[in-house]
Formats: sequence, structure tokens, C-alpha cells
Amino acid sequence: MALHFAPLVRGEIVSVDSMQVFRGLDLGTAKPTAADRALVPHHLLDLVSPGDAFDVAQWLEQARSAVEGIQRRDACPILCGGTGLYFSAWLRGLDAPAPGDVRVRTELEATPLPRLLEELQRTDPVTYARIDRANPRRVVRALEIVRVTGAPVRREVVAMGPPAPERGRLVTLHREPADLRRRLDQRVDHMFEAGLVAEVRGLLAQPGGLGRTASQAIGYRQVLEHLRGERGLEATVAEVKSRTWQYARRQGTWFRNQFPWADVLEVPERESPEVTATRLITLLRTDSASKEACASTRT
Repeated sequence: MALHFAPLVRGEIVSVDSMQVFRGLDLGTAKPTAADRALVPHHLLDLVSPGDAFDVAQWLEQARSAVEGIQRRDACPILCGGTGLYFSAWLRGLDAPAPGDVRVRTELEATPLPRLLEELQRTDPVTYARIDRANPRRVVRALEIVRVTGAPVRREVVAMGPPAPERGRLVTLHREPADLRRRLDQRVDHMFEAGLVAEVRGLLAQPGGLGRTASQAIGYRQVLEHLRGERGLEATVAEVKSRTWQYARRQGTWFRNQFPWADVLEVPERESPEVTATRLITLLRTDSASKEACASTRT
């Protein structure tokens, strides 16, 4: 939809996706293709190697630079993606991250996941209830914060008011669950048909391989397990579909809770992205603050 929206506002797209920053993670992240990028300028794609680490502070620095450049060209920056933490950092700013401790982290990484989960449930039950408990990296980081600071993982303030107009207008797209799940399943099928397994094999063969962050991305993690012989291909496809659906549900809940003031654009099942884009223009033009924040909007 953003590809159709951008030409209507002389826009350039800034990716708000924590996995599209990695070079080579193309199919599993549904990264914009070369043809897409030829139609509309894209930013914050392919920033680092898949073996490298990347965090929200790095993204925020690059996003600010990209947006400033777009605005200097008298164009409209369109921040588009699904990584909620990145949107929160853009709209609210970034608090100093909780301190880390290599010794503590090393000890935690050597501990079996069931024992880690028992400790997290005991010391920070709220984080235990909401965290991806199948993701050792997230569990280790949560426990590292608890051990180092002596306090539970910091929570974002819920129902925080909207940001200043210059930070932008936040619009979320909403589909009916049955329609969304069908589309997600089709997307996963397409990824595997297009060669996701071969893509992962190629990434593993590169110097540095897949680092801790990239290897936990939905799709890549499950394919890595398949390549280790933990499950067959058919079961792997089913697992990726299940994990994607679970993530989409959590994502929707998170955005609703964190940004209750955001505009919600309902997307009917058979509506084309061109029509959705024109409806978005109508929505934005009903608000004067939006016009000021993106003065270059035009048909």
C-alpha cells in the first residue's frame, strides 16, 4: 500500500523493520524488491551484515538522518513497517537502555532454557507472561536486566498521549482476522516457493553466517532448525505459519495498547492497495495537523 501511497504525496519510504536492516535477509522479511525500490526511494534497508548486531538506538540515528534528507528534498517521509519498538522510539524518544553485564549474560546463556523460564516467572511474572518464551535471546536479556538492576524489565507507558505534530501522524491498517491469516499463510507459502531454504543456506555459507539477532527472525529460525534435522520441510512451513500468526496477533495488541490515539484504517478483504492509498489520503486531509506535518501532500 505504501508503494501506491508514496507517489500521491511525493513520498519516500523509511523502513521500520528490525530484520530488513540485514543484508541478504530478503525473502523471509518480505523486503522490497529491486523493482519496488525503482518505483519509490527506500531507506534503512540492507544496513548491516547478517552476522552483525543491530539495535533500536542505531535504527533511530539512521532514521533521523534519512528523514532530514527527505525533508531537505521537499519530499514526504513515510515510515512504514511493523517493529513497534522502533515506532515508539521515533515518536517518544529513546530511554537509556538497561545496563548489560557480560559475566551475567554468559552465565545465563549457559543455563538451560527451562531453568531460565522458572527464574523469570519467579522474578518478573509480568514479563514472563508477555515474552516469547521460545526465544532464548529475549529470555536471557530479560533476566540479565533483572539480575543487574534488581528490578523487573522497564515497561513502556501505556496510553501515552499523541506526539507533537512534527513527529508525524500514526495510522495503523486493520484487516479482519480470517482475511489476515489467509494472507499471512499465502505469504509464507510464497517465501518457501521462492527459495527461503536456499536463502538461509547461502547466508550460513557467508563469512560470519547468521548472527544472534538475525537467526531469531521468524522464518529463519525455523529453517535453521529444519536444516539441523529437527523437523521436516512440511512441518517447518506449518510452524512458520503458526509463529507468524501468533506474532501478528501480539503485534496488533501491542499497537492498540501503546498507541490508542492512532488512526485505524479498516482494509476490506478485496480492496486493492491503490484504493486503500487514496482512502488514506482522504483520512489525512481531514486533519489540519496532518497537512502541516506533511505539507507536500498532493494528488
